[in-house]
Amino acid sequence: MTTVTPQAAYQATNKHYELPAELFAIYLDRRLKYSSGLYTDQNTDLDQAQTDKLHFVARQLGLTGGERLLDIGCGWGSLILFMAQEYGCHATGVTPSRPQLEYIRAQAEAAGVADLVTLEHGSFSDIEVAGPYDAITMLGSIVHMPNRTAVLGTVHELLRRGGSLYLSESCFRNRAAYEEFSRRPGTKHVTEDIFGFADMVPLSTLVEAVESAGFSLTALSDLTAHYHRTIEDWEQRVHAARDRVERTAPGMSEPLIRYLRTANAGWGYTTKHYALSARKSRMGPTEAP
Repeated sequence: MTTVTPQAAYQATNKHYELPAELFAIYLDRRLKYSSGLYTDQNTDLDQAQTDKLHFVARQLGLTGGERLLDIGCGWGSLILFMAQEYGCHATGVTPSRPQLEYIRAQAEAAGVADLVTLEHGSFSDIEVAGPYDAITMLGSIVHMPNRTAVLGTVHELLRRGGSLYLSESCFRNRAAYEEFSRRPGTKHVTEDIFGFADMVPLSTLVEAVESAGFSLTALSDLTAHYHRTIEDWEQRVHAARDRVERTAPGMSEPLIRYLRTANAGWGYTTKHYALSARKSRMGPTEAP
């Protein structure tokens, strides 16, 4: 993929997340969680799948209650609001989007957890957050960061020793698939037309970056089938409310449906979706003991 600076990627990606919350409310779950759900059986609906996924993330991080948590690329706040409400976490979210920032603040006030939720506006590479944190999450955000190795190095420094990282991402299934498909029109529609910038590297590239930052991997889960079903649910909701989509964001229904269909067509063939957990089990090269 063409070399892109972090600032250029931030500006390009931000266009998608500046769209109004009302658009995402049409096809996402009630929490506006914009990543894979976790379906326990055939009867699980989208809302329950996303709730189950958030509990899964908490288990992978080893949360027991009251931890300091940082969510990088917090979207519409589903994770930080949930962890504050359900686990009493002191949760900080980073978002490039002003609409997301305002939405999350209102939701935190309404839920009575405003004292537990802190928000940072901007690119993670440009802002300063004060660690240490007990846990850090990155759900579908590192794909928008061309400087992934530097980002993960910063994440390592922000965690306390023994702290946990949860990272989930869509990836090309191997290096050969990445080289063959990353520049095809369907892929570019998703990565550039919809998201502005995204680089879906193979899992091996992410693992290398995580290990190079000093982390020890603790778990790896293949959630591909769960994301396929999540996107099926999203697409059905867009179709059922296509007129609402057009009223909310004129001209968006066709590219949105194309994006969802393109993403779902590749699962298992060219792309996969993984959840990776890691722990900071030693100090980084720039950290004092």
